[in-house]
Formats: sequence, C-alpha cells, structure tokens
Amino acid sequence: MRIAYTAGKMVEEYDGVTRVLFKWSEHLQNKNVPHIFISGEVPPKEKQSVPMYRVPSIPFPLYKEYPFSLPSPKTFDAVLNEFKPDIIHFNSPCPLAFASLKYGRKHDIPVVSTYHTHFLSYAQYYKLKPFVEAGWMLYHHVYNQCAQVYVPSTPILHELEAGGLNTLHFLPHGVDIDTFHPTFLSKSWKEQVGAQDKFVVLYAGRLVWEKNLRVLANVYNTLYPQRNDIAFVLAGDGPIRRELEQMMPDAIFLGHLNTKQVATAFASSDAFIFPSKTETFGNVTLEAMACGNVPICAAAGGTLDLIRNEENGFLIEPDDASGFAAAIRALADDPSLRNTFAERALAFAQQQSWDVIVERMLNFYSDAIHHVPCGTTQAA
Repeated sequence: MRIAYTAGKMVEEYDGVTRVLFKWSEHLQNKNVPHIFISGEVPPKEKQSVPMYRVPSIPFPLYKEYPFSLPSPKTFDAVLNEFKPDIIHFNSPCPLAFASLKYGRKHDIPVVSTYHTHFLSYAQYYKLKPFVEAGWMLYHHVYNQCAQVYVPSTPILHELEAGGLNTLHFLPHGVDIDTFHPTFLSKSWKEQVGAQDKFVVLYAGRLVWEKNLRVLANVYNTLYPQRNDIAFVLAGDGPIRRELEQMMPDAIFLGHLNTKQVATAFASSDAFIFPSKTETFGNVTLEAMACGNVPICAAAGGTLDLIRNEENGFLIEPDDASGFAAAIRALADDPSLRNTFAERALAFAQQQSWDVIVERMLNFYSDAIHHVPCGTTQAA
C-alpha cells in the first residue's frame, strides 16, 4: 500500500493536526508502509524522515502563520505521477483537497479525508456567521466526493451526519504514553516558571480566539482577586498573546514549547484548563490526562468522548467562567479529590494506543482501495 498525504502545513509540533500527522508517519514507518506528504510548508530535507514536497503557497488572510496552498499540475500531479499512490488522504478542505479529488478521479485512485478542524465553529470568533451556509455547501462538495471521511469524535460525527455528509467513519486519535507520562513530573518546574508553592492551572495550545480564551481570561479574573495560592500558566503562542497578557497581567506565559517541555508542564502542573468548544477531538486534553493531570474542559465537541464529568475531570458549560472557577477551587481545596481524578484520567489515557488507531486506519484504507463498502457511519 502506497499512501500520499496532503496537509496545509507540515511543521513538527506546530499544532494538534501536525502532531497527529507526524505520529501517523512514525507508525507507518515502523510498519514499512511507503508514504509521502505534499504541503504548503515542509521541513528542510535533512529533517525529513519521509519524502515531503512543497507546493506554492501564500499566507492565509485570517491567520498568517498558516500557508494557503496553491497546487498546480506541475507541482502536484508530477509528484503523484512519480510516487504512484494507491490512496490519497487530504487533511483540510483547502485547494489541496480539490487537487487530490481531481487527481483521484482522473487516475481512479480513492481519496479519503480526516475532519481535523471544525472550521464552521470558528465563524462566531471572526464575524463570519453569514458564511456558515456557504461553508456547509463547501463541505458537501468536498467531503461527499471522498470514499471515506474519518471523524475523531462521536459528537462531531453526529453533527456532520445531521448536516448531510456521507461516508463518515469514527477514527479517534491516540496518545503516545511514552512521550506523555507522569514520570515527566519535575519538582523544580513550578519554581522555574515562577509559580513555586502554588496550585498551577495550565492551558496548553495556540493563543487564538477560537480556543474560547476570553472565557479563560474571565476565569483568571474571577479567581485572581480571591486566591493568591493559584497560578495560571499558559504554554503556547499565537496572534492574540499580547491581548491576553493585558487581560491576564499576572498569568505566566511560557511561549511555544517543544513536546518534551509540554509533557513536563502537563505532569508538573495541577489542573489543565481548556475552554475551547471548537475541538473535533482535543489532543492536548488526552495528553494532559496521560501525564496524570486533571482536565477541566468545555462540554463540547471531542472532549465529550474523553472526560467523564466529576470522575476523571470536569465538563463545564463552554462559556460558564464561574463553573470553571468552581472546578478549580474544588481541586485546589481537596488534594485527595485531585489525586483521585488524576489516577482515573491516567488510567483512561493509557488505554488509547496510537498503534491500534493506525492499524484501524490502514484497514479503512484497504477497504477504500478494494471498494469494499463499510457502512454509512461507523462510531464506537
């Protein structure tokens, strides 16, 4: 089996999507499955573990750190003609998706996709609500041409199914329990970041409005005047960092961290807060749980598949800052409760193996290549 992947950006550790793609690649290499990536941004050749090919791109207007790929037959078809894939897998509804579908039709090669990012839910953050209907039309046009579409969580799968998308299949993400593990706890980490002897509430992720970070700022401003024993630490960077620093003046901003540093932050902090309501899965939530951290997350999207409320974490109504603050207080005031939830979160995460997920994906690919129908919707 020969697999061609397309993705908007292939920079390792950049965001949740790229972490998933590099993890797929790692496991495919272990299984000796030939594969390539085509993207608007790729690492230098000396840092590539598999072949990666760059197509022309321009900065995406709403988020200039993301390239907007502009594939052409010269840069796209030529690569695929040489590689001769058995299946093409695109990862966002961008021009690379259209190029993939066109090439697949022309050469009778199945094209599949993963629904990584719930773009339509971003509309409220960028004053684009009038474009939601057009977005659904785009989804119908792109995804309904695919042999299969993989959705990493059941709530998003059911939403897409209700919206008229076909060939949907449940394929969750996994977690690398060697990379994310409680043994990465550092007794000196709190002192190093300036939060010594405090109960640390950690946020990890991109600093963008679609992560619902106004709610995070509201939680901070609810607790900060009352509790000098609680510290807020933000790991990650993005275009709204300066605004957040003004909204959360005594919070600790660590900037972008590599995977090892993130694992240390997860394992060494006390609670993980994630107010985003736009997640198709929530990679960082599962990674935090694998490090023995207690998640306090918005009750929306993929997070609903990960957290059992008040058993291994807290599910809070997405915009309820007081609810998030109450959950933080409950954990900070009761160390035994915090430890019990942490143990349960860890036990859940350790059952989510990447190897099992990739093997399931390869079985889906085999069905698509051999035109084997596997049902309209498959969900656990």
